[in-house]
Amino acid sequence: MESTQQRLLKGLLAGLVAGLVATAAKTLAERSYPPRTHGEPEPGELLAERIAGHRLDDETKEIASETIHWGFGALTGAAYGALAEFYPAATAKEGASFGLALMTLTHAKALPAMGLAAEPEDQTLREQSSEAATHVLYGVVTEKVRGVVRKLL
Repeated sequence: MESTQQRLLKGLLAGLVAGLVATAAKTLAERSYPPRTHGEPEPGELLAERIAGHRLDDETKEIASETIHWGFGALTGAAYGALAEFYPAATAKEGASFGLALMTLTHAKALPAMGLAAEPEDQTLREQSSEAATHVLYGVVTEKVRGVVRKLL
């Protein structure tokens, strides 16, 4: 029988791998269904400049934004994997609930509050739909991959 610590580590690892795969899937989907359609800067670009404390050149800004994007996806997946290990209800709707909850916490709450994204009521229906669809995709892919990786561990 696995100890609580072993379960936690396996959940974190499975979730981390799943978060990376899901971030790749979300990134690809956003190429066809971009969440920002009017040339708005990416939240990661704005956050990178805020952290740096000054404007960044385009190449540095893009690298920093991608690092934030992939790091957040991996860490969010790891947290989800740990949560799913001890609270299986978190995996409801094949991970779609997780994706929508993540969208609500980030794009509808935290990012607008930090001045990194428009308030939901200021976004077009297409932008809102794109965010919802790509976050559901992220959640479902995270859950599917997490389940496979967890069985292998």
